Amino acid sequence: MLQRLQRWARTLKNDGMTLWFCCRHPGMPLLPKVFALIVVGYFLSPIDLIPDFIPVIGYLDELVLLPVCIYLILRMVPAPVLSESRARAAAWFEARHPKPRNVVAALVIVLVWLLLLGWLWNRYGSSLLGFIGSASV
Repeated sequence: MLQRLQRWARTLKNDGMTLWFCCRHPGMPLLPKVFALIVVGYFLSPIDLIPDFIPVIGYLDELVLLPVCIYLILRMVPAPVLSESRARAAAWFEARHPKPRNVVAALVIVLVWLLLLGWLWNRYGSSLLGFIGSASV
């Protein structure tokens, strides 16, 4: 069971890098490229949209959402682009290059969280302050 899980994780990592090379390929169609850029941005982001410390839901994006998105997008990629990108990803791993990081995606995720927190504060901040003030009396 553990070996199967490790093999699955390695395949996901390889497919994520394959998708990264697909995005850079000139023969990649526009619609799959747009979807792939979003998923690759998230895959390479050092920050998760759903933090891992949140029980159950924190790992949901890595265990379900990301693999499903990668799988569906790879099915939209033309076969020649996919085979060439898989070869480039394999060469990347054989050369022991580190996984690239996407700082732009990390900034977008931080911006999404800040907008959500701002909206929550705007919506519920005054009632929360009133609740805290009445509880301390």
